[in-house]
Order: sequence, then structure tokens, then C-alpha cells
Amino acid sequence: MAHPPSTPFERVLVANRGEIAVRIIRTLRALGITSVAVHTASDAGARHVVEADLAYQIPNYLDISAIVEVAGAAGARAVHPGYGFLAENALFARRCAEAGLVFVGPPAGAIEAMGDKIRAKATVSAAGVPVVPGAAEPGDDLTAWRHFPALIKPSAGGGGKGMVLVTAAADLPDALASARRTASAAFGDGTLLIERYIGDPRHIEIQILADGHGGVVHLGERECSLQRRHQKIIEESPSPFVDAVTRRRMGSAAVEAARAVGYTGAGTVEFIVDGTTGAYHFMEMNTRLQVEHPVTELVTGLDLVALQLHVAAGHPLPFTQDEVRLTGHAVEARIYAEDPARSFLPTGGRILTLHEPSPPRAVGELGAQPSVRVDSGLLEGGVVGSEFDPMLSKVIAWAPDRATALRTLDQALGDTTILGVTTNIPFLRSLLTHPAVQAGDLDTGLVERILPDLLPTTAVPDEVLATAALAFHDTPQGSDPWDIADGWRVGPPAWTAYRLESRDGVHDVKVRGLPREAAEVRTTAAAGAAEQDLSSRDAEGVPARLRASGHSLAVTLGGRTDRYAWARDLETLWLGRDGRTWALTRHRVGDPGDRPGAAGGGDGVVRSPMPGTVLVVKAQVGDRVGEGQPLLIVEAMKMEHTVTAPRDGLVTELPVQAGQQVDMDAVLAVVTSEEA
Repeated sequence: MAHPPSTPFERVLVANRGEIAVRIIRTLRALGITSVAVHTASDAGARHVVEADLAYQIPNYLDISAIVEVAGAAGARAVHPGYGFLAENALFARRCAEAGLVFVGPPAGAIEAMGDKIRAKATVSAAGVPVVPGAAEPGDDLTAWRHFPALIKPSAGGGGKGMVLVTAAADLPDALASARRTASAAFGDGTLLIERYIGDPRHIEIQILADGHGGVVHLGERECSLQRRHQKIIEESPSPFVDAVTRRRMGSAAVEAARAVGYTGAGTVEFIVDGTTGAYHFMEMNTRLQVEHPVTELVTGLDLVALQLHVAAGHPLPFTQDEVRLTGHAVEARIYAEDPARSFLPTGGRILTLHEPSPPRAVGELGAQPSVRVDSGLLEGGVVGSEFDPMLSKVIAWAPDRATALRTLDQALGDTTILGVTTNIPFLRSLLTHPAVQAGDLDTGLVERILPDLLPTTAVPDEVLATAALAFHDTPQGSDPWDIADGWRVGPPAWTAYRLESRDGVHDVKVRGLPREAAEVRTTAAAGAAEQDLSSRDAEGVPARLRASGHSLAVTLGGRTDRYAWARDLETLWLGRDGRTWALTRHRVGDPGDRPGAAGGGDGVVRSPMPGTVLVVKAQVGDRVGEGQPLLIVEAMKMEHTVTAPRDGLVTELPVQAGQQVDMDAVLAVVTSEEA
């Protein structure tokens, strides 16, 4: 039952990018439907463009007129919006209808009713669905709210963007201002609502499907409680908390919420659930496909995109509620371009080496053995910038039971290598293996509480330092004997010294000999410390050896061989193993050892912690500031980061202004001590 029996359209335009566009194109190909991609100038070589049958350039992914015009020019009969961008835009749905295009989603009226959180709460409350107490604009004065803790939400928002937790009345004005800025930038609507905060609940959502003939079903629940800053990280289905009775009740409430607005297509009704009492409250309805929809597909055996197309073509659902079965367990992990060791700030760069687990199986395919699916928008050589959301891909595992699914997903993440861009893969692996997650004891505050246990160390293992030095030393050999980097000289061979910079400091490493035959490696852990020999000899008397083949390195140290993925970018070497990556930059011995890019050091230079846009400048040249005082706000991938003064002093340089694009580690300000 992976695909409904019909092939409703001959040509469909996908109004999106990244992994969701690739995933939709996969189903279109399976159904024999011609796929039409759109892309911006910067996305001309993106994976969704490469995999589509046809592709057209547009100014941006929010340009409704351009997308509708391209659909007509390409001969598409339908438009699939994916998620994000225009997926929940009622105007886009109407413009498609006016142009004779089928919008693969709900009616514009349903988008408006459920896309506005304020109106949605009123609608479902009238249908008998319990909601969280709160206040909303424009009718209520949110500054008068006095029940704390409270949660501020953009009325038109989704994905956790713009949500702010407020614990005291004194913090409310700044929190409202920040949430309004984010809401306006991300959704084009600054309207807010505030709700009573329910501490450490579960976040459980119900997948629904509805046709235009009165048929509405639910496909069970997804557990989405593992979150950071209200952003989901790992999702699973079914929930380890929900029993059959609760599933039936929540499913019925979700179906009634959909009926209340005349919903058609795929949608998700999200609930906040008290983990102690089991009481649930409606939060919002997402009138689109969800990022986490693959876990539902894997436990039901259904292709939700194919079903969206089936319903959009006017056909009734091909099954009833009684025919829906949940089999096994599925878990999904979201891979983000972010650095957990730097407060999860967005990262970027060129993907130098890419290895993902086995090719994706057919959407919704089940089997007796554990399986892995990858939804990815990545291509080797592609550039990850700050223009779009930092999610790169999703790895999903299915197994007959939850424990096996978690273990399978962990192994799949360990088999994923992305060099050139720092990702959250080590953090995800730590989270999956944490005892509370293994036990299913989840709530939305769990990740923040156990965060110190999950953050990967930035320390570079000695064997990685040795590998990097050997790789730098293993230069191509010419015919001239003087080109051989074996350290030959009259007397004992010479050592070649390397200064390798990583995120946790600068390391001195020495190499002597030929890495491809036999070499010796020594490192100095700290200034003044004794050198440490990293290459004790193996049984054959060989201290260290390196073998390179394509993107793979095999390094033998003291008889033990480790394998790495590797890539070079100018003077930086990237190494990857078991889901972890290290970037090591080579410097000449004698170069300054201070780590560049430090946001606040002895020199008072303040650098951008991520590539992005300067949103707000809070200081001026000549201002006297104190350590920790906010100087600027930098925004990247719809996330705000406040940059603070590294010490007391005067602002002597401020080379940026609001609206300016900046690279990671770009100088934002200089704070000079008054003594200087």
C-alpha cells in the first residue's frame, strides 16, 4: 500500500528546495510524473535541480508570481509546496487556483484558519478540543500578561522560530520585541500570542489525511519531545508514552479539528501533553507535510506525498481508519549545519567529502530486517551558506522494535560523513544513547537539562593529530630526489615540524621519514611539555604508515590501523571517523599561536560567531561598555545571536552596520581597555 493506484498528474512543479524537494521528486519519479524544479541563482547546481526532469530559475522561493508563471510555462498541472517557504501561504494557494493549477495542499480557507494560531485555537476550541489558556493580539495587551512562566509565539509561525520563554514580567518587553522581529522576518507577520507555559511536557502530534469527499483519517502519532529551543531534533513513531486508548482519543480530536475547517490533504495536529496526567491540549495545526513525516511512512507503509497527489486530484482516500496499521518502530534524526560546541551556532562551507548510508529504499517500504532511509539535499562540492535553514538532511531508521531502531539509527549516523561543514552528528549520537532516551522517559525540557552530557569534546585525539601531520607530510613525490620529504641529511634524518590549529588550540607535531613506508610522529601537548612519541613500533618494526585512496585514509600507529574520510581545502585538512569530524589548519612554525576567530580575547576583538547578517547594532564608537554587554545581534538561518563585549573598555572600532552580510569570524567590533 505504498502508493495509491492512480497517477493523477503528468507534470508537477515542486516549489521548494533541499531535502524535501528531492524527496518529493523521488515519489514523482516512482509514479511516472515529470518533475519541474525551481531554483535561485545560488541554487543552480543544487541536488533538487540535478534530480528534477526540468528546472527553471526564479528570483527567490517566496516569489509567488514567478513560480506561477514558471508552472504555466513548464506545462505543470499541479504545484507541490513541500514545507516552509509558501507551503502555508493562503495567497499562494489562491493564485495557483486562479491560474488553473492544482495546489497540493488544503484549501486557502483552511490554511488561514489553522495557519493563524490565534484563530486556530478559537476554531478547535469551538469543536470541543482542549486548548492552552493564553492571550492574543490584536485584541489583548500582551504587556499586561502576569502569569509566568509563559511562552510567546508568532501567530503565523511554525518550526519553533520566534518562540520565547519568559519567566518574569521584567523580561517581557525585550522578549516581545525579539519575538516580533523574528516573526516579521520569518513569516511576514509580527502578530504574537502568549500562553501559559506547561513545564516539561511531551510534544505529541497526530498525522491526518482528508479527502474532498468527507473522508478523514489519522495515521497515529509521532513523539517530538526531543527539542532544543523549541526546535525538534529527533522524532519517532509510535510514541513510547501513548497507549492504544490515548492514541484513539487524540486521533479523534485531531480528526475533529480537521473537520472543523473543511480540511483536505495531509496535515498535522500538534498537542502538548502532561507527562504525568496524560492530559493533552491543542497547540497548532500544520497545514502541510511535516519534516518528520518519514517515520509515519515507515510504520504505516504509506507514501504521504503520493496520497497528497491522489487527494489533490479529487479522489477519495483509498483506505479507511480501520485499515491503518502501525508496524514496528521508526526514529528520525535531523542533521544540521551547526556547531554544538559553540552554542549550536549555524555553520557553513563547501562540502568537500560526502558519504551517506545506503541508498534510500522505496518510500514507506517495510521489511523484517532493520533498514535505513536518508532524505538529503546534499551534493559533494555544494556550498552550505546562511541564506536558508541549517537542516541539511535526515537519517531515518526502522526496526521491529524501538531499541533496535535506536541502535540502527546510531550506527547509520556513525556511517555518515560530511567534511567541510561542521554538523551536529556527534551530538545526535550522544542523545540517542543517553539512558533517558533509551528508556523513553522524554519531555520537551530533557535535552536542555542533560545538555552538558551531550556536548562533544573539542579536544583532538593524539592519533588524529598524528594522522593530520602524516597527511600534510605525504606530499606528491617528483623525480627529483631533493623533492622527497624524508628528512634526509648527512647524519640522522631530520624532523619536519608542523603547527596544526584546531578549535581547541594549536598543536606542534613532528614527522620524520616517509609516511607511505615508515615514519615517526611526535607531538607536544603544551608549551614546555615533553614530546610524546605517537608511533610505537608494530611487530614488523614499523612506527607509522599512511595509505591514501580517494577520500579514504588508512593510518597505522603502533600496529593499530584506523580509517578516516579526508579532504583538503587550501591549508586545512578535514578528517572524519564514526560521525565525528576534525578540521586542522597547517601553519608554518613560528606563526602566531593565538586562535583566530576567538570572539573575545585579550586583544578585545569581537568576531562574528557565524556567517549571517548584522540585525541590530546596540553600540557606537566611543561608547564605554562593560564585559558581557550586548554590542550587536547577528542573524543567520532565522536564528538570532547576541554578540557581547569581551571585557570592560571603550568601543574603538565598529566596522559593520545593520543589514550588512558578514562571514564567520569577521571583525564586528574592537573594545579597547581604557588603560590602553
